[in-house]
Amino acid sequence: MRLLATPATVAALAALLWATLAPAHNYAATGGPRYAGRFSRPAGGGPLRVVTFNLKFAREVDRAIELFRQDPELSRADVVALQEMDAPGVERLARALGYDYVYYPAAFHPTAGKDFGNAVLVRGRILADHKLMLPHPSRSRGLRRIAVAADVEAAGQRLRVYSVHLETPAEIWPWQRREQVDAILADARGAGKAVIAGDFNDRDVVGPLIEGAGYRWLSRDARRTVGLFAWDHVFTRGLDQPPAAVRSGVVRDNRQASDHRPVWAVVPGARPL
Repeated sequence: MRLLATPATVAALAALLWATLAPAHNYAATGGPRYAGRFSRPAGGGPLRVVTFNLKFAREVDRAIELFRQDPELSRADVVALQEMDAPGVERLARALGYDYVYYPAAFHPTAGKDFGNAVLVRGRILADHKLMLPHPSRSRGLRRIAVAADVEAAGQRLRVYSVHLETPAEIWPWQRREQVDAILADARGAGKAVIAGDFNDRDVVGPLIEGAGYRWLSRDARRTVGLFAWDHVFTRGLDQPPAAVRSGVVRDNRQASDHRPVWAVVPGARPL
């Protein structure tokens, strides 16, 4: 049987090849693009609850909204760090769930065909925010990763929150990943209380490195957050809680909202402002 290369087939293959090999269009300006919204609803009080979730190109935002509404740990989150988002997806999720938010795209991603970046959502107030450009673009696309930092008030705390998405293992060397983490730690030195959460595309390099800088690794026991790997984590500094007081976990049934699973952590009785 002879297969004919029709114009439609050729066009489809060309589009697939372009998406696979095309370089990313990075947003190199530290000031933007920037998107923000205010939809925060009063929180119920109690401990500080943090969630991180990589939502895979923001393709299943409606499923993520239902997941947050139905899961008892996610529904009470005070702070949410999101990765692989676009601006419409962040706003839709924040509006539906009642969060203030700030979002910065890192780049226009050719595979997704849209913007690709990180967001911080909070039930409370965002006092200030900035985009942190991370070193070492990816080898194949030249994609620059970022962290989004927000100074927030939530659950009686004033703290800095970082939503982080480091490069994949195939695209940078371990020493380059360490330098990406070092850039975040350096930026956070001026903050008192801090949360660093996100998709680190690593566990064994990143965990000890951030712990060594004085952070508590709340999600140390998290397993299989994406496939067989534990790459999504939460770290805190300055919340003054003994390790036994902290609870954390992974939401196993993610309702097909992403290839990642949400990771949550609770710090009961963290010292207030």
